[in-house]
Amino acid sequence: MAPRLDFSDWWSKDTRKGTPVVVTMENPNYSVVEINGPDAAFMPVEKSRGKNAKQVTWVLLLKAHRAVGCVAWLATLLWALLGAIKKRLIFRQGVSMASEKMVKGRLLFTVIKLFLVTSLAILAFEVVAYFKGWHYFRYHPNLHIPRTSIEIQGLFHMVYVAWLTFRADYIAPTIQSLSKFCVVLFLIQSVDRMVLCLGCFWIKFKKIKPRIEGGDPFKSDDVEISAYEYPMVLVQIPMCNEREVYEQSISAVCQLDWPRDRILIQVLDDSDDESIQWLIKGEVAKWNQKGINIIYRHRLIRTGYKAGNLKSAMGCDYIKDYEFVAIFDADFQPNPDFLKTAVPHFKDNPQLGLVQARWAFVNKDENLLTRLQNINLCFHFEVEQQVNGVFLNFFGFNGTAGVWRIKALEESGGWLERTTVEDMDIAVRAHLNGWKFIFLNDVKVLCEVPESYEAYRKQQHRWHSGPMQLFRLCLPAIITSKIAIWKKANLILLFFLLRKLILPFYSFTLFCIILPLTMFVPEAELPVWVICYVPVFMSFLNILPSPKSFPFIVPYLLFENTMSVTKFNAMVSGLFQLGSSYEWVVTKKAGRSSESDLLAVAERETKTINQPQVYRGASESELSELNQLKELKEATPAPKKKSNKIYRKELTLAFLLLTASARSLLASQGVHFYFLLFQGVTFLLVGLDLIGEQMS
Repeated sequence: MAPRLDFSDWWSKDTRKGTPVVVTMENPNYSVVEINGPDAAFMPVEKSRGKNAKQVTWVLLLKAHRAVGCVAWLATLLWALLGAIKKRLIFRQGVSMASEKMVKGRLLFTVIKLFLVTSLAILAFEVVAYFKGWHYFRYHPNLHIPRTSIEIQGLFHMVYVAWLTFRADYIAPTIQSLSKFCVVLFLIQSVDRMVLCLGCFWIKFKKIKPRIEGGDPFKSDDVEISAYEYPMVLVQIPMCNEREVYEQSISAVCQLDWPRDRILIQVLDDSDDESIQWLIKGEVAKWNQKGINIIYRHRLIRTGYKAGNLKSAMGCDYIKDYEFVAIFDADFQPNPDFLKTAVPHFKDNPQLGLVQARWAFVNKDENLLTRLQNINLCFHFEVEQQVNGVFLNFFGFNGTAGVWRIKALEESGGWLERTTVEDMDIAVRAHLNGWKFIFLNDVKVLCEVPESYEAYRKQQHRWHSGPMQLFRLCLPAIITSKIAIWKKANLILLFFLLRKLILPFYSFTLFCIILPLTMFVPEAELPVWVICYVPVFMSFLNILPSPKSFPFIVPYLLFENTMSVTKFNAMVSGLFQLGSSYEWVVTKKAGRSSESDLLAVAERETKTINQPQVYRGASESELSELNQLKELKEATPAPKKKSNKIYRKELTLAFLLLTASARSLLASQGVHFYFLLFQGVTFLLVGLDLIGEQMS
């Protein structure tokens, strides 16, 4: 059915909004009437006060003003969207076309364009047939195809009847079979999501938390426990061209509360920009002069991305003196007590290989894109990783904010450069070697989420192509490993296939391909519960770990379906070992800090001003070098002009979905129409890069 504005519900509202209005009638014989709301004129009044036509007219005017305001807001929003379309698609002002480097990406774009052209042709054909009265679903639930020559009204009608026959006999069965398959996958994934949520509820109800064997040595009055010997800890900060965040990450790590003779900090810089290299060297030299045991490492040959960087650092001779290694990416800012909350879990637990902390985001409320990312990541940490850590002692390493036992890394083969998800790779190999993992949901490390859609898109491509690439490589090792059969099944069926392959496959196929096709093939119509009720319920479960995000449940559902294009493309790229599966693009960061971080920096600067700065054993040449580095740091680069990108696959799918929504009007399918309309608009907004910040 066509959309309409229904104001009937507003008449029955009891709430009173707005300021009281005093209406004075022109006829002096009438009394002054005070109206507290739109319905005040119809409330019981004294006999001396009666209703009159002008009061009713005034109420109707108030209601009309409210309706006009709503329509004006929608018109303004539509006008702004049309202006953006005109600016970016027609005049190309400040935009650039997103490059399609991947062969599979170009192939997918060609397939989507073919669907769009076909749907436009069929829509035009169906519109003509509709106005001629050839809509055979109008009075019958089943399709009625004219068979006799008497019912055929001409050549065009004959072509239309031939299309109906071909559609019912050949196209509809294929779509029905594929849709049933996707619905089954959808239900399996929904059951998995519900089981994870029930496990999380059980953990909350029973207050299950990882416990330290023998008690926490830093929170006990026992003399033997308090004499706990601090183990040797290596801290690594891998980074590459991180101009915005290098200073705050190095500063946070250098303030870790751990004996200085029992910790070594490695700044592993892979930057190819010499100015950034000098800035990082200066920051390392500054903390080294303050007595921090910190060193700077730079590779001349950058192979293997982050895995190659970590592998090179672990090859140093002095690594044999250290028992644990903590890893923090360049934008992560651990609290000073991080090591004291994570390292004690290894005590008297020789099978423990990894302690993983949770991420917290300083910019989660920056824009709509960061809010939607926060929903996904909160569910990932609080539900997926916490449940798997408690019940299975296994989850995927997040690549940062974790502490590894160096022995576990060495026995599992160390860092390998075969995939772009080296963190998941080492976690799977360690699990196959019998090592256990612990997830600390209460220990949070501050970091950033991408604020622009371009950066988020590239990050998601790497996060979804790498696991499929890894699955191909480690499947033989999983099958031949000595772990229990149920652990093998969990790795293959749940960890890889269900959560990394099936989820993007059915999400893209079901909601972006099959649903639009069913508008042109009504015989294969999807039920409403598949389109509306179950997805909303699953989105509701996803938002439970972040209850403040409940107002964004509908944008979250629509945006996740939109991102399924990128995830599906990345999944196929990794599964078939295409060139894009080896691509690594450093996620662009803004260098934001929390309010507490800014206050701490201000306090440290105040102390520095009040106290004379002393450099231990620094020669005049070193002091002059530090001064030069300080001048280089103060020299700010010229700001780059920000621009937007146009994403062709998303735009093409937007027009496909909007075309399908127009077709749904002919069949008077209300839920299908609204879903396709809003989903098409979401694709349009994303395709025009109207979500998130602009890229420099």
